[in-house]
Formats: sequence, C-alpha cells, structure tokens
Amino acid sequence: MAKKLVIVESPAKAKTIKKYLGRNYEVVASMGHVRDLPKSRLGVDTENDFAPKYINIRKQSETIKKLKAAAKDKDKIYLATDPDREGEAISWHLAQLLGVDLNEKNRVTFNEITKSGVKSGMASPRKVNEALVNSQQARRILDRLVGYKLSPFLWKKVKSGLSAGRVQSVTVRMIVDREEEIRNFVPQEYWSIEAMLKAPSSDKPFVAKFYGKDGKKIDLHTKEETDAILASVAHADYQVMSVTNRVRQKSPAPPFTTSTMQQEASRKLGFQARRTMKAAQELYEGVDVEGLGAIGLITYMRTDSLRISDEAKAAAADYIEQTYGKAYIPQTPRVYKSKNNAQDAHEAIRPSLPELSPDKVKASLTSDQYKLYKLIWERFIASQMASALLDTVAAQIDAAGYMFKASGFTVKFDGFTVLYTESRDEEKEEGGVLPPLAEKDYLDPQDVKGSQHFTQPPPRYTEASLIKELEENGIGRPSTYAATITTILGRNYVEREGKQLKPTELGEVTTKLMKEHFEQIVDADFTANMEKDLDEIEDGDKSWTAVLHSFYDGFEETLAKAEAETEGKSYRIPDEETDVVCELCGRKMVIKSGRFGKFLACPGYPECKNTKRIVSEMPGECPLCGSKILEKKSKKGKKFYGCEKNPECSFLSWDPPIAEHCPQCGKTLLKKSGRNGKIYCSNESCSYERGLKDE
Repeated sequence: MAKKLVIVESPAKAKTIKKYLGRNYEVVASMGHVRDLPKSRLGVDTENDFAPKYINIRKQSETIKKLKAAAKDKDKIYLATDPDREGEAISWHLAQLLGVDLNEKNRVTFNEITKSGVKSGMASPRKVNEALVNSQQARRILDRLVGYKLSPFLWKKVKSGLSAGRVQSVTVRMIVDREEEIRNFVPQEYWSIEAMLKAPSSDKPFVAKFYGKDGKKIDLHTKEETDAILASVAHADYQVMSVTNRVRQKSPAPPFTTSTMQQEASRKLGFQARRTMKAAQELYEGVDVEGLGAIGLITYMRTDSLRISDEAKAAAADYIEQTYGKAYIPQTPRVYKSKNNAQDAHEAIRPSLPELSPDKVKASLTSDQYKLYKLIWERFIASQMASALLDTVAAQIDAAGYMFKASGFTVKFDGFTVLYTESRDEEKEEGGVLPPLAEKDYLDPQDVKGSQHFTQPPPRYTEASLIKELEENGIGRPSTYAATITTILGRNYVEREGKQLKPTELGEVTTKLMKEHFEQIVDADFTANMEKDLDEIEDGDKSWTAVLHSFYDGFEETLAKAEAETEGKSYRIPDEETDVVCELCGRKMVIKSGRFGKFLACPGYPECKNTKRIVSEMPGECPLCGSKILEKKSKKGKKFYGCEKNPECSFLSWDPPIAEHCPQCGKTLLKKSGRNGKIYCSNESCSYERGLKDE
C-alpha cells in the first residue's frame, strides 16, 4: 500500500504526476479550494482584525471525505497545489482540514509537470509560505469587503443582482471612459501628398511622401494649403538629393508571460482570455501524448517573469541548429529582463520539452490545445533565435524646393522571422522595396495627388488591448484578467460588439454612481497601489491586517456618506419597450438582460411570466421553404442562422446570409469569413461561389 500522499488540484494533474512517482505514492485531487468564506454572510470579523470565518465548501463534501480517508494511514502528506498565491492558500487550507503540521516541510511545487520537474519538486519540500497565504487572504477579504458592503448599495440604487469589485469596477470604468473619449472626440482635418515616381533603373513606380521644406516638416491642414503645394510641384523636376543605406537589426519578442500570451492568443487565434487560460491549464497539467503517456507540455502558465532556465535555452539551441543551421543561433544566449514589479517566482511560459515540436504532438491534442501549444512553442523557439537583418534605404527627393521622402527595405537575413513574428493591435506600416537610386538621379513623376484625412478617435478596447492596459497600469494580476472580463460581461456592464468591448447603459450608470461616491474604488492608481501592498505582504514587508485597516477604516465612512447623499435618489434604468405584444396579456414586451444575454419579458411580471428570445431578421430567404432567416445563438453564445420555421424546416448555417441572390439559381448567398473567405450559394445543389478577394 502507498505510504505517501500527494495532493494536487485537478485529476489531470494527479494522473500525470502519478506516472512519475510510482507505487509508493498515492496522488489525489482536491478539485480546487476545499474551504472558503461563506456565501450567505460577510464571514469576516471587522471588529477583530478581519479574522476570516472559513467553512468547508458544501459542494466539496464528497471530495473532503475522500481526502480524509486517503490521508488517514499515510506516513507523509505532500501538498502539491499550483505554485502561486492561490495554490499556497489551498495548501494551507488542506493542512488545516487534514491536521497537517505547518511546521514541517510538506509543501512541494512543480514549475513543469515532466519527469525532471516532478522529481526536482519532490526533492525540495519546504514549509507552507505563510506570507504568500496572508497575501491571498488579504486579497480575498478585501474583495469580500468591497463586494458584500458595496453591492447592496448598488442593488438599492440601480438594479438588484449587481456586484461591485475592486478590480472589475476599475476595469468597467476604463471601458466607460474610453467610450466617453470616443463620443467627445472632435475630428481634425489634415492632408497628405503622395508622388508616384519612376527611377531610371526601373519601370515600376514607387511612392514618395511629401515632408516639408528646408529640412522642416510642414503639416497640411486644409485643401488650400495642399493645392498651393501641388501647383508648385506640378511641373517640377524630381531629383534625388540623398540616399542612405543601413542595415537594421530586428530582435525577436521575448517568451510569453500570462498577459502577453492572452494578448497574442486574442490577436492571432481569436481566443478570449478565458479560453486561452483553459487550454493553457490543460497543457500544463498534462495530456496523453502518443508514445510518451501523460505529460505536461508547458511550464506553469501564471507568471510575469521572462526568465528561462539554462537547460531550456540549451535544448532550444540544439533544435534551432538541427532545423535551421548555426547561422540562426545568436552569438550569446538571449536574456530577457522582467518588469520591475514582476514576482519572478517561475520561468516564462515555454514548452517543457522544446524538442517536442507542435507537429509531433498534434494528433494527441484538441484543436484549442494544439493552436495554443503551437503559439507558445513558436514564440519560445523564436525568442532564442538570431535577429533578422534588414537592408533599409531612405531617399530624400527635391521638387521645386519641397522635400519628399521614400523608404523601403529588403530582408538580408530572415533570422527568427522564418518561424514567428509578433502581432500588434496596430500594425506599423513598413516601406516596400525601392528600386536602385543614386544621388542626382532625375525621377519621372507618374502621378502627384493630395488626399484628405481626418484624425480618428481612440479605438474601443478589445480583450487584447484591455489586458495590455490593465497590465501597464498595474491593475489586478494577469492570472485574474480572464475572470474579470468574464464577470463584467456576465453582469451586463459590458457587451461585445465584434471583437470590441462596449459599455452598456447599466455599466455607464453604475460607473457614474461609483465615480460620484466611491472615487477611490474606481481609481486606477489606488487599485494599482493596492496590488503593490499585496506584493509587500507576500514579501513579508507589510502586515496583512494593517493593509486591510488602511482601506476599510475609510471605506466605512465613505459608504455611510454615500447612503446619506443618495437618500431618496434612484439611478434605475427604465426597461426598453418594444413593439412585440405579449400574447398572454396584451402588454408590450420589454428588453431584459440575464446571464445568457438579452431577452424579451412581459412587464406584468410576476402576474405574467411570459418571456421570449430576441431574434434578428437577416436579409434573404430560406433556400428550402422561402421563409425568413433569423439570427440565433447557440447555448455557448455562438451566432448561427436558421429558418424562422425551425424545427419544421431544417435550414441552418454558421455563415450569415447577405442581401444578394445567386446569379445561377436565384437563392440567397452566404458569406464565409476568414483566411479562405468566400461568397457561396445557400442551395446545396448549386455550385456557385466566389472568393472575397474578388470583391
């Protein structure tokens, strides 16, 4: 019988670790937290240094029984939950539950779930880190105080069921503030001039952009200014005044942190943060890989460090040399510096075994796991490769005393870009290839024209740009971003419009109320400083109870003041009335919001409880019966399109119909987006289709 017990958080992780430990160890899963603050009450004694009143989680009762039974006859119990604050707290709670001595070295952590990672972790047990536990407790209690004290205030003033949160309220404010910027934005007119020029050595024209005069840049604000310059250069000679050739070095992006992984998965894969973290957790805990068995494919995915182990660097260098050659290895191994506020407890996110390329494990992974593993693997390998070298050329061209500039580049050595290039929210324009140019060359102007432009408002946040902003401002922790975004969407403070995040009326009204009466709670600097306090608790430099006192003692007064100032005032949002008539009682139905989005409800509730789904009518007609096509949503919230007579009529499509009919059979056309996008006929027996590139 196994004499030693190892407790982890998930069954997948337990299965992988069991493989490496052998028969003397029993490995079981706690299924996450086993104790927490009670849901039905505050559970914090604010009169006695915020003493928490933890209880066993009811839905974990069977798991707790199994844990106690497994621990009963063991000589040694190891607490092997995730290597972060939350994992440390779970281990502490498990110790309390099972009577494990916290003075003994029974805490083990694994940065990677591989044979070497597990053996290394088991060889270095330590005591449960109470500073880490206190930091997690402070965060949990702080969030409980804000949520349980402030939420009832919002229920009375705005809407029942609302929640307030230390990080979520600031996040909603950022989205609301951005929306106000967009609304208040006043476009400014500006103009540009471009000349299409042909060099003596080439038949292909290139673009030169107007810069200014006498070495000084001239900004063009009006058509009159632009036309004056166009008139001056209309019959001018275009002559090359200088040509500058340089070699520019382009370095790879560092390996992923939690934040950058979420951002890049959003940009490149279209993954929401929650989907990214789910796939990453599965890759870390272990999957059954053909020929290898259960193995963790990536290192721990909650990290803000850019540190990489020497072993991983060496493995990456071996792979790069064998696959691409020595020229693709940098002269010295790359070292990336983490941000000043990084905790640096773990390495950056990387493949556990760099030699396991995505193609080798593809057959063993789900689609999401494979896509994310490929992204992580390519980013890491590229981060250890040589820089790309670009031959750049910049030319200054004179026309009647006015200066035009042209620039371009060619790739001298592709370096890391042979494998991977980083995406950005706003792609920067790089010049194209210029023909050979020499000083004093005269150029043949093919076309010179001015273009009117208007400055654009800042874009709405996407998940990627919001996560980037949260991290740059020190709000929350990367490990909490997915949960924060899920919460503000689920509470209907924010809604998606394509990839963009847009505040709802509820989000705007709630934020207005919070800014008027709880400015500190929705202040980004205050929230960021609170994160620093939590880090200092973790480092042992601050008392967790002192940090809570510094917040709560003033918060109580603020709450009481807000109650007095808003006495008799209501911030409730009237329901939006529609033209849809309730067939049960004849009232006009209104739009309500629930956990699955908006729906129609009878305003006569509770006497009349009639509800309906909101459906949008699409262009075109059903190819099977000629009825209307409606936009619908699956249980997971994904849009699809179907006949209004469904289920009597079976027509369904994931691709939206468009207001155009097939030139061959006359049925409605559908539009498939993406890299291989196309317009095609909804009639399955019709072969008509055309590419989106033809549009």
